Amino acid sequence: MKSATLIVAMNGCHARLAQWLGRWIGPMALLLMRLWVADAFWRAGVVKFADPEGTRVLFENLYHVPVLTPGIAAVLGTWIELIAPWLLGLGIASRLTALFLFAYNLIAVISYPDLWPHGFWIGLVNLGDFADHKVWAMMLLAVMSWGAGTWSVDGIVRRVRRSDF
Repeated sequence: MKSATLIVAMNGCHARLAQWLGRWIGPMALLLMRLWVADAFWRAGVVKFADPEGTRVLFENLYHVPVLTPGIAAVLGTWIELIAPWLLGLGIASRLTALFLFAYNLIAVISYPDLWPHGFWIGLVNLGDFADHKVWAMMLLAVMSWGAGTWSVDGIVRRVRRSDF
């Protein structure tokens, strides 16, 4: 009988811990992931904005963006990297923003072959090739899967909507 009591106590402790983690650690982890990815894209956009001529040259010579001309890709890439991180960081339309940045990240990797010197498919499983982009992709997948969490504009809007009804 004593072991059954211990198991019940452990189950209760586990349930309380899971609830606490879900209430505090989960939202904090999603916030940190959103901010981490937003910071990376924002910094890239600031660099591009500070040197538009250099950015154009990069898009003409190094980045091979499919479909778009280098000039359009340079301007579009700069503004995407200046605007989308704010949406992601604040948690505004976060699942859609994360999906958009995931696709943008994928296009960036494909467009810059120097990121995968061992080949794209080998680089995909190689820990060294485009490691930052893979980490950002995983963080964006988490936001796409679970949303921005309660510590976001989306979370605030969701709570306000619930209280209105």
